[in-house]
Order: sequence, then structure tokens, then C-alpha cells
Amino acid sequence: QVQLVESGGGLVQVGGSLRLSCAASGRTFSSYYMGWFRQAPGQEREFVASISRYGGNTHYADFVKGRFTASRDNAKNTVYLQMNSLKPEDTAVYYCAATMRYSDLAQMRHGYDFDYWGQGTQVTVSS
Repeated sequence: QVQLVESGGGLVQVGGSLRLSCAASGRTFSSYYMGWFRQAPGQEREFVASISRYGGNTHYADFVKGRFTASRDNAKNTVYLQMNSLKPEDTAVYYCAATMRYSDLAQMRHGYDFDYWGQGTQVTVSS
């Protein structure tokens, strides 16, 4: 089992940047596929990005392609989400998620594809 703790959220102006971090417990972090999701008030949780166990493969939702970058440092048990060119519609609580279950990473875009979740970090983009 792994425990996940997100950080790095906050208030930023339109066009600004933030880097979210998700720190994982345990010694088998490299065994986990990681994902980022977000949920805005009154909306469904939605997929943002995913990253393979050693970071060589990433996938993104269309609405963040070219703006967000997922990466990981297995030595630090941490996955990151670099968010650039932020827009008001990026305002949401951002969650990281983990699973050891292998699947086609490109298809792992649903909450049920992941087994462990962090508590979330709020990102607010002001216009």
C-alpha cells in the first residue's frame, strides 16, 4: 500500500505557472503507475495526465497538452505536474493517484484505473 500527499497548489494569475508535487510513502514507488486528476466545483473528476513507472511514457488530456508536463523522481518517491500557461478553467482540486496494476497507459484515464489517492491540493487561477 502507498500513501500519497500532494503539495504545491495555490493562487496564480492567468498565464502563470505552478508545479505540483506528490510524495509517496514506501520503498516500491517505481512499481507504481501514476496519474493526475482534477475536480472543479460541481463537476466530475477528470483525467489530467499519467506517467509510467520510470517516466518514459506520459499521456495527457487534450486540454492540457503543450501546457502541463508530468515527471517523476523515483529516488525521491515523488511525481510532479508542471503547469504552465494556466487558465481560469484550470481551477480545481488536483489529485495524484497510483496503481501497480498494469494496463495500457494510454487507456488509464479513469478513476477506477487507480487504487490509491492523495487528499488533493487546490489550484486557483485568477483572471
